[in-house]
Amino acid sequence: MEKIITAKGNTLELRISGMTCASCSARIEKKVGGLPGIYKAAVNLASEKAFVEYDPDMIKPARVVKAIHEAGYKAEVIEKISPEIEKQVREKELRKMGMLFISSAVLSFPLFLAMILMFFKIDAGILHNPYLQLGLATPVQFIIGFRFYRNSYHNIKSLSPGMDVLVAMGTSAAYFFSIYNAFFGGNKENLYFEASAIIITLILLGKYLETRAKGKTSEAIKKLVGLQAKTARVLRNGAELDILIEDVVVGDIVLVRPGEKIPVDGKITEGNSTVDESMLTGESIPVEKKLGSEVIGGTINQYGAFYFKASKIGKDTVLSQIIKIVEEAQGSKAPVQHFADKVAGIFVPAVLGIAVLTFLIWLIGFGDLTKALVSAVSVLVIACPCALGLATPTAIMVGTGKGAQKGILIKNGESLEKAYQINTIVLDKTGTITKGKPELTDIVPLNGMDENMLLKIAGIAEKKSEHPLAQAIYKAAKEKFDIADPEIFEAFPGKGLKALIDGKSIVIGTKKWMEENRISYHSAIIQIEKLESQGKTVIILAANNEIAGILAVADTIKETSREAIAEFKKMGLEVIMITGDNKRTAEAIGREAGIEKIFAEVLPDHKAEEVKKLKSQGKIVAMVGDGINDAPALAIADIGIAIGTGTDIAMETSDITLIKGDLKSVASAIRLSKKTMAKIKQNLFWAFFYNVIGIPFAALGFLNPIIAGGAMAFSSVSVVSNSLSLKRMKA
Repeated sequence: MEKIITAKGNTLELRISGMTCASCSARIEKKVGGLPGIYKAAVNLASEKAFVEYDPDMIKPARVVKAIHEAGYKAEVIEKISPEIEKQVREKELRKMGMLFISSAVLSFPLFLAMILMFFKIDAGILHNPYLQLGLATPVQFIIGFRFYRNSYHNIKSLSPGMDVLVAMGTSAAYFFSIYNAFFGGNKENLYFEASAIIITLILLGKYLETRAKGKTSEAIKKLVGLQAKTARVLRNGAELDILIEDVVVGDIVLVRPGEKIPVDGKITEGNSTVDESMLTGESIPVEKKLGSEVIGGTINQYGAFYFKASKIGKDTVLSQIIKIVEEAQGSKAPVQHFADKVAGIFVPAVLGIAVLTFLIWLIGFGDLTKALVSAVSVLVIACPCALGLATPTAIMVGTGKGAQKGILIKNGESLEKAYQINTIVLDKTGTITKGKPELTDIVPLNGMDENMLLKIAGIAEKKSEHPLAQAIYKAAKEKFDIADPEIFEAFPGKGLKALIDGKSIVIGTKKWMEENRISYHSAIIQIEKLESQGKTVIILAANNEIAGILAVADTIKETSREAIAEFKKMGLEVIMITGDNKRTAEAIGREAGIEKIFAEVLPDHKAEEVKKLKSQGKIVAMVGDGINDAPALAIADIGIAIGTGTDIAMETSDITLIKGDLKSVASAIRLSKKTMAKIKQNLFWAFFYNVIGIPFAALGFLNPIIAGGAMAFSSVSVVSNSLSLKRMKA
């Protein structure tokens, strides 16, 4: 596969070809990381990608490319790679690998058949002819298997031997030992041409299956990219024009008809519909959209037609940001992988030492050259660190991809690894536990006033007010009545307002505002205190200087918050609510949500301090929030989780972003982290266990080189398959 490098400011994203094991990725990291002006180089074996942070004043991308060439890998710099091109390149590589395997299998089969017939002591005549066997094995060894020699040369040149060195040495030993026995006076009964050819064939089969499986780990990205619309229908100069998505500009009025994809982000200016946002949020229920509603590019319009004004285009759209986050997460490393990388760095030299020792013990201790060579070859062939290199990145790729499909964006492998360790979760109140928008909750008419009339008068009076509480009352009223303008309107910030409606003098506001206007509210004091004890804000309405009723407004909790918080407790997490609200309001919301521990009256700039105190107590803290004032706390927490319905700055400083404003997604993210880490540990265990058991068996002469080759080839496939099983996880 051709290497592709995309410049991203001070970051190069690289797509790498030719890597065969963990030693390859370690070698590239070492080579690139040693260049002047390189801050960091991280290579992901599974995704065949690398991210290189660099100083553009000290080093240019061309120098990075040259270093990769020197390490034995191809590279080319392009501005952008389309998913179609990437798919074509991967399919081309897969076809090439398939053809190599088929050619090798055709040439190796007669050798394999000869071995089977010899095992059953059946004379196969020409199949046992050493010239025929040499003729069949040679193209497999040096033409089909040339890749192993080429890569070995670069491995040895850079003093970083990897899998290819083991394969080249093992198969070459079997091949040349067979030539010696056949033509230079050795034992003609001991020919191992079939071993060298079949080992290469099995390894190619393993690589073919591994390449196919690795392609499936990045399916989440392909699905997300596939969501993007290709064209948009815009209104320009009074005419509807179909244009390419790249030609849409901010401010364009875009028409979307039923069944069409929404091309970019924006706000509806005319019409209404329902939109399927399931591929972005994981939510199967269509979302109703009306005048002023935000729409996201890539989602699917269902029933109605509407116009919307484009607000975000290109790389700024929600979908593009999601793709960027998932791509970077899939190319990142989890801390647990650094241990595997260190092991891989010393693994191959150690195996070479074991193979030499095995050969010498069998040769000198037992005087058996054949056994010495066969056992040493088995050690070399079985001890491939491929599975070790794939154990972590494949699981991270599938885990982050699975998260993206469920509306959970995980920034990197470190965040994924850390999330399952948290034991304390701090929840911001407004917009996280609650809806973040005040709603009218209670209407209490007094002194003969009718409930509907009370709501209508309040709606007319509050119509011209910009206060959020006033807007909550006006919104509730206009849903039931046609709301006219008041005859006279005067607002008094922080207190209330005065209005004239149908000749009546109306005063609305706080208790203090009533007292200033010498209006008694004591007849309703019991109802007022009861509503205030529930954490609601009470607004008193008086008509002609006499109390006519009270209205209560509150920021209500989300439908799913109580269920999510109960789930956190079931998971053994300590749950804390943090808010700037007064203690009474905070405690009322806490009771309703099921939270006992509450930090109330916390100023925005002090939220981070509270998180820091919890961390100093040895707690592993996750902070969940959505506002600008949550950003410092999100950044300082062990894991910052941003509600995606909030602000961009909160999403930038967080480790995990939830596209849905639903706390149940937090529990899903923690479960996903646990499942992914379990897969990583399983993969690492089997990768180590396989070698710990396999190498001694090979050294003691219990393994045939062909069996060793097959075991090595399929170990990588089993690791990738285990990671792919994460796809079946239910959030």
